[in-house]
Amino acid sequence: MDIKEIKRLVKLMIDNDLTEMNIVDGDKKVSLKRGPGDQPRVIMEPIAAPAPAPAVAAAPQTPASPSDQTADEPESDLIDVTSPMVGTFYNSSSPDTDAYVSVGDSVGNDTVVCIVEAMKVMNEIKAECSGRVAEICVQNAQPVEFGQVLFRLTSD
Repeated sequence: MDIKEIKRLVKLMIDNDLTEMNIVDGDKKVSLKRGPGDQPRVIMEPIAAPAPAPAVAAAPQTPASPSDQTADEPESDLIDVTSPMVGTFYNSSSPDTDAYVSVGDSVGNDTVVCIVEAMKVMNEIKAECSGRVAEICVQNAQPVEFGQVLFRLTSD
């Protein structure tokens, strides 16, 4: 299961106000849990025995959602760049340098758009898609959650 699939599942949980979801994919099990108003926690672990039937029953709900549009997404042509982890958002490599990107800048798949610091490790975050920066959704040095929208891009 890749990061894009996990992000999609987290969004599904938030959009549908789910508190727990268990998915089995081959020999891996993913458990998503959250309290009221919290971002989901992702727990991935290998499994030795087949998962119980209720966990498998939750999986068919997820493929139907990507094409669905919710009321929270008024502009469906924008692409969200989300945080892959909990940490602190930085728009540049140091306080003395320019921001990686500004509104109006073009980005590509491998363009570094920011840094998310987690446990004293600076993680460069790439756009993973191409487009033009339409909105920067967080402030410099602001704490961010897993799956939180950092940037919104328009497709080129």
